[in-house]
Amino acid sequence: MSRPTPLGRESFHVFRQLQSRWADNDIYGHMNNVVHYALFDTAINGWLVERDLLKLKDGKTIGLVVETGCHYFAELAFPDRIDAGIGVERIGSSSVIYRIGLFRDEDATAAAQGRFVHVYVDRETRRPKPLDAHWRETLESALL
Repeated sequence: MSRPTPLGRESFHVFRQLQSRWADNDIYGHMNNVVHYALFDTAINGWLVERDLLKLKDGKTIGLVVETGCHYFAELAFPDRIDAGIGVERIGSSSVIYRIGLFRDEDATAAAQGRFVHVYVDRETRRPKPLDAHWRETLESALL
């Protein structure tokens, strides 16, 4: 498997600013790898909430992560400010493949980049639920 090269900011259509935390650093003095996944989740779900798609308390549709992955290129650590770039690679009937890049401060290339695959399901039945027109329109605005 060949190693990808870090993407630049121009490879993403949506950005959300996140702040690293003191607790994110591990004993090696950099952000622990598990934190990257939490940042991916925070960036995507924050964007969905802002766009009035995801309703945390009473929404009928929720997203379940069914696949994720990350490539690391440079260290992140507290007190770095992180710009999370979000892009949509593919929109299925009830699933979405997101691309995420984590950029330290003003860096031009991603320190880490990954993908999240969400399947959107009915909150009660946990069965896949087709994405409606509002979801599709919003997701298409971030299509790569």
